[in-house]
Amino acid sequence: MLNIADTLHLWFRKARPFALATVVRVSGSAPLPPGTSLAVAADGAVVGSISGGCVEGAVYELCQQVLESDGPPVLTRFGYSDDDAFAVGLTCGGELEVLVQLIDAGDRVPLVLALEQVLAGRPVAVTQIVDGPQSLIGRVMSVFGNGNAHYGSLGSAREDQVVVSRAGALLRAGRTARVEVGGDDATCPERLTLLVHTHAAPPRMLIFGAVDFAAALSRAGSFLGYHVTVVDARPVFATRARFPHADEVVVDWPHRYLATADVDARTAVCVLTHDAKFDIPLLRLALGQPVGYVGAMGSRRTHDHRLDLLREAGVPEEHLARLRSPIGLDLGAGTPEQTAISIVAEIVADANEGSGLRLSEVSGSIHRRAA
Repeated sequence: MLNIADTLHLWFRKARPFALATVVRVSGSAPLPPGTSLAVAADGAVVGSISGGCVEGAVYELCQQVLESDGPPVLTRFGYSDDDAFAVGLTCGGELEVLVQLIDAGDRVPLVLALEQVLAGRPVAVTQIVDGPQSLIGRVMSVFGNGNAHYGSLGSAREDQVVVSRAGALLRAGRTARVEVGGDDATCPERLTLLVHTHAAPPRMLIFGAVDFAAALSRAGSFLGYHVTVVDARPVFATRARFPHADEVVVDWPHRYLATADVDARTAVCVLTHDAKFDIPLLRLALGQPVGYVGAMGSRRTHDHRLDLLREAGVPEEHLARLRSPIGLDLGAGTPEQTAISIVAEIVADANEGSGLRLSEVSGSIHRRAA
């Protein structure tokens, strides 16, 4: 639902009744992930998409039925093997479970508060019950920051605390996922399945080296939704005018900046300096940090020499195995822009455990989800 936060917030402000359809489970080669939503207002206006166009018509009709009947939430499934699903166009081979619900007064405040956080660029999670007692299906609760506060309730105080803890962990990781809670005396006797929608701070891309390749990479990283920082020790090169697409341009020694930077498992570190006096202390530090990607530019000869220097600096082999060098996928890139595409392609492949091969050369689902 957070994918259509701006429109939903506007509809709330205008008190427009609406039904919300949310993908709560995906299997096989379905095009959009859990948490993606489509909403239909009482006047017929629609926003969002849940299948890239495959089943929108059928879901639109379900939303209208729920609006007209003022009925309870409806959980429905679309799959390739079902005649009805095939008729509405889900021919990709996957399956979707979609929850359609009327947003009532009890859900209004938690959702409005969450949408305000999204529009302000602050982290928030929305927990939504998708399986359990019928009376609880669709109920939502908002969790703010890193799980330090919440609004709304899913049941008992003990149960809420467990949900807040789980949602906070997913929010810190920037993941939307299903979780199961309850079913025991320690939390709640009722077993519930929840979909935790997260809006986390954008992942960071740290680009070291204020070179032409960095200008192209900062633009590509910004396009992918990264918070991009370009760092270089040379003030004449590290200027805002040269890197208009970067969120930050920092004049500092690379390793000194990284030592105090806020990084996590979604952070991509791209070393483009190919200068040993910058590279070695920087990579020695980066390879020991819990970042998601570390890549370094240079020829194969530069790479081999760099590995020798890193070993001399005491970097263990298990850390060296994390280094993507030469940086990027083999796209035959020649320009800075093409090189930037090869780099972000490798970052995306690593993040999603992709092979980097042509889709025509691999089997299985083409819409694999990140682990």
